[in-house]
Amino acid sequence: MDVCLVIKRRLDELGFEQKDLATAADVTESYISQLLTRKKLPPAPDRTDIYEKMAKFLKLPSDRLSKLADHQRKEELKRNLGDPPAPLFKEVRELILRKCARAKEKQIRAICEKQPFGELERFVTQNLLDVIKKVAKEELNSENWLHLVARLTGRSYEQMRVTLLEFLDTDVFSLSHENCVSFLDPVIESWDVDLTTFGMEIVLNRRMASGDPKRFEFVETGPVQPGVERGFEEFLNDSSLSGTANKEEMELLRNLRFNGKRPTSVYYYRELQSLRDPLHFRADNRSSMQNLGRNEC
Repeated sequence: MDVCLVIKRRLDELGFEQKDLATAADVTESYISQLLTRKKLPPAPDRTDIYEKMAKFLKLPSDRLSKLADHQRKEELKRNLGDPPAPLFKEVRELILRKCARAKEKQIRAICEKQPFGELERFVTQNLLDVIKKVAKEELNSENWLHLVARLTGRSYEQMRVTLLEFLDTDVFSLSHENCVSFLDPVIESWDVDLTTFGMEIVLNRRMASGDPKRFEFVETGPVQPGVERGFEEFLNDSSLSGTANKEEMELLRNLRFNGKRPTSVYYYRELQSLRDPLHFRADNRSSMQNLGRNEC
């Protein structure tokens, strides 16, 4: 059954109007109207809190509307699956490029203009969208945060909630200029991408979001090489301690790990002597048998 039809019938049964439902869900009446007239696709249940609020107001089971909306969305997405992705709006691209690190902007712009909505542009846009959505979802129930964004964008609290709910439901193929002005512009301070490794760093506006810069790596690399211990460096630089060590011994000493302890250069010298002392190592069985044979003779 259509989620819009269920909501309409329930409003009639309870004698409520759309504006009453809008007030209960903390959204505008026009947003409810567009949902009920199917001008907007019902938002994804995992990206919004609207269904829980509406179900409580309409005295329905808490998951009734979200299940219907999820089914309706899947059917709609199946119908649209074959449609080719549309390129980003020009205004969206400009705003994204404006946030790019200055040293890279010219190079990134050239690539995006040569390959409109190609791999690089989709890659950058998707990561920016993921980061902003995470911030927005965390702040969905924060009135202070929503009031702050509303003031910055010249909207009312209810209008801002509608914009936020719609933004959480968007994807990289339908990102609008309004989405960018409302969230990307104030939340993202800057971003940079390494065109060799495709590692990406996103710096957040501290007024809008807390936390360190977000970093992403998308190229397979080998294991991280641990740093050289200071004591080992001192050992290497002191020929009186390391002068007689061969390459194999050096490699063994370099790879020693100490769980947070910091050995001195003298430790490495003593460890070198231990490596050379035959009393510290068991002979293999073959050598033992050979020695035993000699003794018996």
